[in-house]
Amino acid sequence: MRKSDRQDLTGDEIWRTYMLLTRVEAAFRAMKSPLMERPLFHHLPERTQTHIFLCVLAYHLLAAIEKRFLDRDIHTSWWTLRQQLSTHQVVTVVLPTADGRILKIRKATTPEPVHKEIYATLNIPTEVMKPVRTWHESP
Repeated sequence: MRKSDRQDLTGDEIWRTYMLLTRVEAAFRAMKSPLMERPLFHHLPERTQTHIFLCVLAYHLLAAIEKRFLDRDIHTSWWTLRQQLSTHQVVTVVLPTADGRILKIRKATTPEPVHKEIYATLNIPTEVMKPVRTWHESP
């Protein structure tokens, strides 16, 4: 049964377009929390255009990541990679000093072998972030 007003597309083309749209939306859903793109206010035209742009950008990013793995004959999905990478954390260590100041050190945890494999495939250094040290006055 045809569910489109596009008369120039076959049923198969409509299905492929629908599946592509589903992947684009899933890519944006996967990226909007890390991008802090919530809440989405679609009642303004420029926000709608921005939402569409970010959906397409997120899709291309995730498709490029998946393709990088396929090119190396590694069959995986963004969802699986995201689950595997979720255990590689960034932590903040808070150290009070004798003089009343506070040293905060923000750094990534040591990557596990699975993280290292993902980073190597994506050509990302295993030290994904250099430690950041900041000094604060005691409250």
